[in-house]
Amino acid sequence: MTTRPAPTGDPAYVRVVDDLAYEYDGVFSRASVERAVAEAREALEPRATVTDFLPVLVRRFARDQLLAAAQADGRIAKAMPEILFVCVHNAGRSQLAAALAQHLSGGRVRVRSAGSAPADEINPHVVTVLAERGIDLAETFPKPLTDRVVQAADVIVTMGCGDACPVYPGKRYLDWTVSDPHGQSLETVRDIRDDVQQRVTVLLRELGL
Repeated sequence: MTTRPAPTGDPAYVRVVDDLAYEYDGVFSRASVERAVAEAREALEPRATVTDFLPVLVRRFARDQLLAAAQADGRIAKAMPEILFVCVHNAGRSQLAAALAQHLSGGRVRVRSAGSAPADEINPHVVTVLAERGIDLAETFPKPLTDRVVQAADVIVTMGCGDACPVYPGKRYLDWTVSDPHGQSLETVRDIRDDVQQRVTVLLRELGL
């Protein structure tokens, strides 16, 4: 796939680049920010169902990719441990794990999630069972797996994504056998949520959180 340049004539994306270039001034050049925005748009645009909100999603994804790259390169110090949860579609298991880890840790760990083949939207049953625990996924969306987020993570937890996740030395890798919520009943997805919560709780304790 050839990454397009950030469209200089599109005001929405020019604003995204302007904002991120200001936020990461002294960390990344404007050209690097433009590439990150272009890559984010390339990754998200084919799956966008509501294009009016696409620049907002592109900004969020590009911002997180820039942060991950800066942390991996040591340009920005980590304030807390980082966990990456990966599944195939980033629509079920990894979203459950990331949301529960963020919730249960009280924000004492940075959490990311990604998919080796991300879906268009999060499984609605996953949204429901997390809402039952007071966790809102309104601003969350499936994201593609990138080297940047793997390199930035301290712990990588895979759930059914096979060999798609690159392996880097010095990282802790865990593989959880967790049922896929896709096509399951709401009651079954509640059971999956509870299974994931138990695993997340153990992991957080191991990290001293």
